[in-house]
Amino acid sequence: CNTRVLQVLNESKRNTFPVLRDNMFAQFRKLKSLDLQQNAIFMVEDHAFSGLSKLTTLLLQHNNLKSVSEEVLVPMPRLIYLRIYDNPWSCQCPLDGLVRFLQVPSNRNLGNYAKCAEPASLKGEKLKTLKADVLCDEDTKAVDEEDPPAKLPSMKKNPEAMSLCRVQYFPQPRMDCSNKSELPNMPSEMHKIDLSRNGIKHLRPKHFLLSKDLKTLNLSSNNLQQIDTAAFSGLLHLHDLDLSNNSLRYFQYGVLEDLYFLRTLLLDNNPWTCDYNIHYLVYWLKLHPGVSYRGLFCSHPAEFRGWRVEDYVKTYNGECPIDKQTEGIDNEAAEILHKAQEHGAIISFILHKTIPSPVCLHI
Repeated sequence: CNTRVLQVLNESKRNTFPVLRDNMFAQFRKLKSLDLQQNAIFMVEDHAFSGLSKLTTLLLQHNNLKSVSEEVLVPMPRLIYLRIYDNPWSCQCPLDGLVRFLQVPSNRNLGNYAKCAEPASLKGEKLKTLKADVLCDEDTKAVDEEDPPAKLPSMKKNPEAMSLCRVQYFPQPRMDCSNKSELPNMPSEMHKIDLSRNGIKHLRPKHFLLSKDLKTLNLSSNNLQQIDTAAFSGLLHLHDLDLSNNSLRYFQYGVLEDLYFLRTLLLDNNPWTCDYNIHYLVYWLKLHPGVSYRGLFCSHPAEFRGWRVEDYVKTYNGECPIDKQTEGIDNEAAEILHKAQEHGAIISFILHKTIPSPVCLHI
């Protein structure tokens, strides 16, 4: 579609966008109506709607939102209608700014019918009429008297980690397990974990599944050779991932799909092999422009040694025989590929789910 003239964008029901990332809609600068209902969205980054200065209608109802900063609405000064009901709003301190914004008299059509889902003492209260002053008071309680009291993190739950690794909780929970002969099970409350120099050769699925608060993970200098799909499952809030100084040649399809909030990816000093298997990593990085990365250079084969992997992939289609550009795919997939090439699009899921054998595709 022509993003310069597009005024209405309906992405409801047929899609699933669990996270709205910064600048996700920045190219749709003339957009006036955006329908994102029924998308299982549970998080919206502060600059997700940057560039939508002409938007008047935003539909976010029937999702899984618990908290959103008022900053997400700043790029939309012309917003008249905002629908956010049927979301499980958590009426605690982080929601204070949004509630106060919705209650400004000039915003009378923004956020009508949205209600608190928790804590229990505020359940059913409308965000538009809720007394904003109680939000941070309720946050200190977090739960009602009939609920079990919240427990502070304790390494007593994981004595193995305490004995093998250096652990500290202030100023932030972190664990240094570098240069150890064996690794403990990962505690759930850590924000930063250093697993460098441990001789880890293989990351298996769900190894970090319980580390839901992890923001920084250092896996450098491990002779790491294989990362299974779902190895990073559960690392929803991971920001920084260091995979430098390992023995990685490519990533399996889907390895990075759980890293919604990744910001930095270090890939230096790995023997990246520039063949068809490397394409997934390049496509993923293209689809996530907010991720800063370095160290992606070809080591094999010899004719591409020293090349930037992105440059190798760009030449792939030019060197591919014409009969290979659509060989092994059905007519529908061939048509999609043709349209994608016409518009310069990147459709990574086609490579995995629709094409049984390698084809060439410009990026």
